[in-house]
Amino acid sequence: MGRSRTIRMKIVGLLLVPLISMVVLWGVMASVTATESLSLRAYKTLWTNLRHPAYRLTSELQRERLLSARLLRAGGSAERSAANAQRARTDQAVENFRGTSALSRNASPSVVAQVDSVLVQLAKLEVIRGEIDTRVSGRLHSVETYNEIVDSLFGLHRRVAFIDDIPIYEQSRIVIDLGYAKELLTREQAIASGPTTLGERRMFTQIVGNRRFLIDQALGELDPALRDIQVALISSPQYQRMRVMEDQIIAGATPSSWDDTTEGLAKSFQDFQMKASTMLTERAEPVADSVLLRALGLGGTGLVLVIVSIVISLRAGTRLSKELVSLRLAALEVAEERLPEVVAKLRSGEKVEVPEVRVATTTAEIDDVGQAFSTVQHTAVEAAVGQAQLRDGVGHVFRNLARRSQTLLHRQRIQLEGMQHKATDPDALDDLFRLDHLTTRMRRHAEGLIILSGATPGRGWSKPVPLHDVARGAAAEVEDYPRVAVETMPPYALAGPLVGDVIHLIAELIENATVYSPSHTPVMVRGEAAARGFAIEVEDRGLGLAAEELADLNERLASPPEFDLADSDRLGLFVVARLAARHDIRVTLRGSPYGGTTAIVLIPAEHVTQQQSEAAEPAARIMKVVRGE
Repeated sequence: MGRSRTIRMKIVGLLLVPLISMVVLWGVMASVTATESLSLRAYKTLWTNLRHPAYRLTSELQRERLLSARLLRAGGSAERSAANAQRARTDQAVENFRGTSALSRNASPSVVAQVDSVLVQLAKLEVIRGEIDTRVSGRLHSVETYNEIVDSLFGLHRRVAFIDDIPIYEQSRIVIDLGYAKELLTREQAIASGPTTLGERRMFTQIVGNRRFLIDQALGELDPALRDIQVALISSPQYQRMRVMEDQIIAGATPSSWDDTTEGLAKSFQDFQMKASTMLTERAEPVADSVLLRALGLGGTGLVLVIVSIVISLRAGTRLSKELVSLRLAALEVAEERLPEVVAKLRSGEKVEVPEVRVATTTAEIDDVGQAFSTVQHTAVEAAVGQAQLRDGVGHVFRNLARRSQTLLHRQRIQLEGMQHKATDPDALDDLFRLDHLTTRMRRHAEGLIILSGATPGRGWSKPVPLHDVARGAAAEVEDYPRVAVETMPPYALAGPLVGDVIHLIAELIENATVYSPSHTPVMVRGEAAARGFAIEVEDRGLGLAAEELADLNERLASPPEFDLADSDRLGLFVVARLAARHDIRVTLRGSPYGGTTAIVLIPAEHVTQQQSEAAEPAARIMKVVRGE
């Protein structure tokens, strides 16, 4: 069986489950809110490490695409030199993108996958350039190949634009669409930079339609600050002139100022793109701060609530634990102090008043248990009172029977004494003496009942009696008195009021010695003075007692228990213990050198007086002592 735990530990264990749940819930809420704030702050980091370098790389690729188309169209040294110079700038932008994108490898898996896709597309640049230099690729195919690289970069923009703040995400998505509109414009530049073929015009027409649709759709969704900039751009004369030129190209013409007009508009679109992206990035930072402050506020409030809950729960648990401990102490007080004290008072015949068990509590169940303990206490007291009354009743019965027996025995002894004076036949006189001895023994048993009932026998003396006579008188009261050898004792006398009780006490011990020893062995009775009184020893030569039984009997003799009607085998020991306790006489049992048992009776010095040495008393005096005369 496991070790028992205290009530306090069990209550704390019960409280820990909801408290831990609250702490975990608070931690999850704080973590989610803090993660949202950190993701908004990461938006600026991704703008710095990915989107801004991607915009620069896109612009360089758009210029390289335009110059590559012009190189394929004209093929002159000027176009070759411009294309080579642009390729160098593009390579530098590629290296810059590779370096900054490597700093964001801890971003989301989708962003990392898109970065890898861009790097794969960028690896095709050398192949495209080789095909252009060797004239293996035509203008339309080259433009489409560059388009694939740029499309992968815009895919990265869209991946990075995912953010938990919906308004910022919506505006960022629209700005990316406008940036793609600018990409479509640069594709128009590359295709229409000179006379066009039928296939080029078909692609040009498709690109123009897509660009115009993106711009018209974006204008209705931009917020006012961004919309004003975009409206000013598309309502400018330069943009309107470009639209007219687009219609002319679709019709098959070749406007002379197409390159200049689109170059300025592409730069304006690029400026708008960078400005709008910067504005959205700046918007995300205050939102992140507000989310972080909200997270701190919610987290702090949640932490305070958790702490308050813990304090309240612990206080409630402590209060309940204290009430239960008080109940436990009250129960222990009832069981270990009140009831034994009440029983002891009842045994001594005192009246008792039992206070109720009160436990200071605000819990109904604990109060009910306290009242139940009060009920149990009253019930136990009533049972103890009933037992005390029963013992008193039994004692009265013992006393009445014993007194009646004493009266009859006294009358019988008087008749026997008269018959002894009249008898002349020695045999008849011997029989009368045996009857007289039997009467004396019966009187001792009657006195034993009186002693067990708590009363005192009627026998007593007014003057001290020599202790040697007391021992001989005790030996004369046992059945097998011829086996008892009373040795000569120092001249000490016992106070008269104690003579009857001491004779009875020693007689009980001598009778036990004769009963529990072989019939052919003697029982020795000897006495001598001691430092604290006078000691009388009763020694038999029987089988003796075990150490455990000796210890138990000595405990009973030292602290006499309540008389148990069911334990009639130890009747003599109950009588000895009662008599010894009445006069503060100490009775001890120990092993005898002959294998039997020795009983030592130590009579206190205040009950013993020293007398002058005198001759042995005649038998008549001994019989007077026995008879109480």
